[in-house]
Amino acid sequence: MTVYNIKLQSFEGPLALLMHLIEKNQLNIYDIPIAEVTEQYLAYLRAMEQFNIDIASEFLVMAATLLQIKSRMLLPKPPPPDDVETEDPRQELVNRLLEYRRYKQAAVMLEEMFEIRGKTFTRPLHDFGTKVIMPEGLKLDELIAAFAVVWESGVSDFAVVTREEISIQDKMQDIIYLLRKNNGQMEFSQCFIRSGSRMEMVTAFLALLELIKLNRINISQQHSFGPIYLTWEESVE
Repeated sequence: MTVYNIKLQSFEGPLALLMHLIEKNQLNIYDIPIAEVTEQYLAYLRAMEQFNIDIASEFLVMAATLLQIKSRMLLPKPPPPDDVETEDPRQELVNRLLEYRRYKQAAVMLEEMFEIRGKTFTRPLHDFGTKVIMPEGLKLDELIAAFAVVWESGVSDFAVVTREEISIQDKMQDIIYLLRKNNGQMEFSQCFIRSGSRMEMVTAFLALLELIKLNRINISQQHSFGPIYLTWEESVE
């Protein structure tokens, strides 16, 4: 005895089944042959009963709706007045099918996007911005604080400021001279011993920063709140 295994296609709901019947038979969704679709729909439900498959209540509700639409289209209607448009009994069903198709298409598109995204690998963003690296163990605000101490202690607030033309280049040479004179190393405050005015002190501080930028001198501090030392870099000369 030959046994045939027959498998019915499963559907998520009655709208999915109706859309399958319309697409399978290439029917016009805006002009559904309701009698034909109803017969095919009921045939599918009978097949489910034959194979002892539980039929969800929503499928039965749709079957009743199709039969109601079919009966309304078969019953004769009196001619409507000229100014009244006749409502198609199928219109509500058509609107539901169109809405279902839109959601179905959107679901397919999202699923495709999800699959593509699953094959894409990215790495975290990195900040490659330019950073000014200060000497190790010494911050810029500490260097400015040291200059502020020299500023307040080295020149009287009541000193007469004379107008002088002092260039940063001259002060750079002055600091280099002092470093060589002190065997290539001296304390930070010694850079301002030869500065007579506040303008000259500011110029000396800018010259010191320029020398640090050019790697002509090395600046270090052995411990917190300790003296800051400048060291001449002979290798870069």
